[in-house]
Amino acid sequence: MKYLVMIQGTQADYEAMSGNGSENAPAWNEKDMQAMFSFMQSINDDLAESGELVDGQGLAEPAKARHVLSGKDGRPVITDGPYGETKEVLAGYWVLECESLDRVTEIASRITQCPAPEGTTEYPVVIRQIMDGGGDVC
Repeated sequence: MKYLVMIQGTQADYEAMSGNGSENAPAWNEKDMQAMFSFMQSINDDLAESGELVDGQGLAEPAKARHVLSGKDGRPVITDGPYGETKEVLAGYWVLECESLDRVTEIASRITQCPAPEGTTEYPVVIRQIMDGGGDVC
């Protein structure tokens, strides 16, 4: 089965990783960033070696996002960041092919151990099974 494993963050988290900390997102330094990158690379290497990694990417900061809605007249309404709300957004993901939900949960548990500066907000790692077709809905 394929699973989408997602990590979350806010614009403040991205800014903190650039050294601009705030109350709920302490500033990261070069050592913090290197520890995080090394940790993530280790996970990616292990998943590639086991054959479970289909894809995985980090995403650009929310300020570089674009939201598209359908307007009342049927024309698109486009909103570019930055956004006033600081709700969590998708910060990165892995598409994994694993034998079971237990196995992907084990991987997600490992992801939660990623090093970060003390006081950094902890977000859940979200697991969603990727459906193979319309018959999977029910």
